[in-house]
Amino acid sequence: MAIGSLLPADSPRLDGEVGEHAHVLAETGATLPPIIVHRPTMRVIDGMHRLQAARLRGERRIRVRFYDGDAENAFILAVHANIAHGMPLSLADRTAAAERILVSRPQWSDRMIAAATGLAPRTVGAVRRRSSAQAGWSNTRLGRDGRVRPVSSAAGRRLAGTLLADNPSASLREIAKAAGLAPSTVRDVRRRLHSGLDPVPGGQREPPSADQPPTPSDQGADLRAALRTLQRDPALRFTESGRKLLRWLDTHLIEPDDWPPLVDCVPAHCTGMVVALARTNAAAWQDFAERLDGRRRTTA
Repeated sequence: MAIGSLLPADSPRLDGEVGEHAHVLAETGATLPPIIVHRPTMRVIDGMHRLQAARLRGERRIRVRFYDGDAENAFILAVHANIAHGMPLSLADRTAAAERILVSRPQWSDRMIAAATGLAPRTVGAVRRRSSAQAGWSNTRLGRDGRVRPVSSAAGRRLAGTLLADNPSASLREIAKAAGLAPSTVRDVRRRLHSGLDPVPGGQREPPSADQPPTPSDQGADLRAALRTLQRDPALRFTESGRKLLRWLDTHLIEPDDWPPLVDCVPAHCTGMVVALARTNAAAWQDFAERLDGRRRTTA
């Protein structure tokens, strides 16, 4: 169809398209795959670099595939397409896309949004908690210098901690942009994590609200954070019994959201045995916890 009839994409790229990449495509001379166009709006969903390359070649028409879904589904398709091929989205692009999808599709699970954005499910969980914390009020202020700064960096620090764990090769600037923090703050978060500390200093932590109990996702994230702290502790990592304990904790870490499908998968004729095993294991862990807590109290 005619290039002049197409509109720019509702792009997941925060900084827009990269001109250099379009020039590289134009110079190849190869026949490029069709772009995807949202038929109701004629906006490009996937293929802005290919469209620019066609213009650089002086072409007036381009091959297209049409998509007829709604605008938000078109955006989700654009995100997914740009993590599957072509020039990949940055960490900040994918994090911002997850925030937007959480607004339009709050019922989607962390794993479903993770599959669409190329993030880890626990990163999406951290983005979800940060987004819900901002739902009732503005969490940023515009300064006289024109820069927007968060009122509290607690949510951003926790997101940065998750991003650092899930993307160890990412630079401080990438993490900072994705979490909405200064690089120096991300550096402090990394230092605290390496020291086995909470990424949020005590004075900045937000106390839980009485009318907002922790969600299963919150509880699961807290469990994973505690396990990661233990796994970094040399006193456990470098002893045989410590490594055995870490393996047990890792194997038996079950998040609240994991229970329903496990309950549903047990056939009726196995229920009694599974119940007996679960109760026996639960009693053993409870005894272990009480003994350990008793030793802690005696030491204190």
